[in-house]
Amino acid sequence: MYNAEINKVIRNRKTVYPTEFLRQELSEKLVKEILINATYAPTHRMTQPWHFKVYRGKSKDTLCKIINKIDKKNHSEIKINKFIEKIRLSDTVVSIILTRDSKELVPEWEEIAAVSMAVQNMWLSCYVNNIGSYWSTPQLKDDYARQINLDINQRSLGFFFMGRYNHRETSKLRDDITQKVEWVKN
Repeated sequence: MYNAEINKVIRNRKTVYPTEFLRQELSEKLVKEILINATYAPTHRMTQPWHFKVYRGKSKDTLCKIINKIDKKNHSEIKINKFIEKIRLSDTVVSIILTRDSKELVPEWEEIAAVSMAVQNMWLSCYVNNIGSYWSTPQLKDDYARQINLDINQRSLGFFFMGRYNHRETSKLRDDITQKVEWVKN
């Protein structure tokens, strides 16, 4: 027997952009719980390759300054300004960082998958707490990584924007399951 509640959460979780966020503060305790849930993602050989930098309140200004220092030769000023506006419209911005296992016990793609599952845990946690969220992987993430001097074994995988939002059930277009699944029989 399956649990209908988990189906509802998975099927209704969606991207919510910062322009849709309500201007209501998220508690630090709630953000911490979401991040704790992220750390319960599957991880091969328990490498736990995720690392998060959390920007809230005044530290969002710090993030905006970092983004503003990015070389304008590589990214248009319009894109940089739009990104800064997303930061300003969000209550919390989480920088998603992959930290490779120094022994490289597992392939990098498996560690990227583990970080992605951690982000999915964050997304689902946001949905059930009426928080809108959006994972952005802009090209400027690599310049951001250089600006904050990530270690050689670290890599920026983007930013997770969060803000209060009143979720409602929606109908999402998905391909029919018969187009995506092949049942192999003897």
